[in-house]
Amino acid sequence: MTTSTTTTTGAAQQRPPLWSRTPVKIAAGFVVPLVILAAWQYVTAAGLVPPYRLPGPWSVVEAGIDLIERGQLWTHIAISLQRVFIGFIVGAVIALAFAAIVGLSRVGGALFAPTLVALRAVPSLAWVPLLILWMQAGEESKITLIAIGAFFPVYTTVADSLRHVDPQWVEAGRTFGLHGWSLFRTIQLPAVIPSVVSGLRLALAQAWLFLVAAELLGASMGVGWLLNDSQQTGRVDRILLAIILLALLGTITNAILVVFEKAVLKRWM
Repeated sequence: MTTSTTTTTGAAQQRPPLWSRTPVKIAAGFVVPLVILAAWQYVTAAGLVPPYRLPGPWSVVEAGIDLIERGQLWTHIAISLQRVFIGFIVGAVIALAFAAIVGLSRVGGALFAPTLVALRAVPSLAWVPLLILWMQAGEESKITLIAIGAFFPVYTTVADSLRHVDPQWVEAGRTFGLHGWSLFRTIQLPAVIPSVVSGLRLALAQAWLFLVAAELLGASMGVGWLLNDSQQTGRVDRILLAIILLALLGTITNAILVVFEKAVLKRWM
């Protein structure tokens, strides 16, 4: 009897809490969107809000179907994904390089940190006129603006993390003859891996935010362009469609990074 009770108690202790279980977390994530959708349907169906201000959910679906039939929707999505992906990669790679310079070198920190802190305070739209003058309204200017948005979350989190690596770990590594690259790879890199992944996730979210500003630079396609064009033509259904698409694309790409995060942390931690 005692053994059976102990086994049951141990199994209960090993079972994760209800809200920590993956199926429960996934189901809970749908609760708020479904409540919003139901409220949206109710206020539009009851006529509490005029359709020209807030069309019903089905009107937004019809707007999406119309763009699909025209062969435009997937093109908008593909172009925006391409811009975000390239800008995110470029910005993140440059940010990691500067984070290493600032975080690992006192000279690098003294030279670059103040300037980068000042540039971080510049609003995204402030770069638009300068990029148009320098690069015209082509893909280069759009990708550069997105890269600027992706740069600072990675740079800030990783540089701060490198500066705060436990000095005792570093000294212990040097005691064992580790210097330069071997010290970085063995001691400092594993210590900052969680910050790198967190910075990448923040950078990806920032890249989607900067996409809308980037697609104001003379774009003729893209989800951000669709949002701006719909505002000019008064198509509220397409505005809502573009907002929903941005939310879905951001969520999907973030989920991909979460999988990457788990793989990296399993490898390094």
